[in-house]
Amino acid sequence: MSSTLDRLRLDGKVAVVTGGAGAIGQVYGRALAEAGAAVVLADLNGEGAESAASALASDGLHALGVQVDITDRASAADMAKKAAGAFGGIDILVNNAALMAEIPQVDILDLPMDWFDRVMRVNVFGAVVCAGAVKASMVERGGGRIINQVSAGAFMGGGVYGISKLALVNLTVGLARSLGPLGINVNAIAPGLVENEPGLRSLPADHPARAALAASIPGKKSAPAEDLLGTLLLLASPAGEWINGQAISVDGGWVTRL
Repeated sequence: MSSTLDRLRLDGKVAVVTGGAGAIGQVYGRALAEAGAAVVLADLNGEGAESAASALASDGLHALGVQVDITDRASAADMAKKAAGAFGGIDILVNNAALMAEIPQVDILDLPMDWFDRVMRVNVFGAVVCAGAVKASMVERGGGRIINQVSAGAFMGGGVYGISKLALVNLTVGLARSLGPLGINVNAIAPGLVENEPGLRSLPADHPARAALAASIPGKKSAPAEDLLGTLLLLASPAGEWINGQAISVDGGWVTRL
């Protein structure tokens, strides 16, 4: 019988992380690789993805960097083909790519419609496209895991970013219902205030709103991306095989739902 810790291992699995050249994407990719998976870091910034994958490979981990436009079905299909060609298939997809810090900080009524369309296309439709691209490989391999990166911002009033992330929570539930019978579990991670460059660009450390938000959090106020890894590995591994259709908040108790 496998030990509890063995059930968190990912040996023999293949994981794709979109936004793999970004701050959280690189942290996720390294954790999945260190747990035993072969990892494909996919990003619109192909050179960044290749560089991040090379850093993993230099540490003896199995990694590949590929360029992808997650809003384009042909590009996502090519990403899946390269992943399968390199490692034999796909077992895990982490839909991590998103627009956040790039979004203009204006009232939602003043946000240009092209930005509204762009955010929804990347943050929501991109997850649909990538899930569709990996589905056949997961079914062929007997099942899989899809993990969507949402946000605490999904559960409070706000701008287009929060709107897109709430839509992604809804998509998580819908995909869990449609793919669950095929052995594919779909869940989401909803981080709170992550201590990295994009997060601080969106809400600077000295911004009064950050202090106000921190005052409303009963536990740990903010954390580095590494504090998300326990939830990531649980959802990706055999230890989480009974979890499906859930959005798990990792935010110190900022968002609570009964």
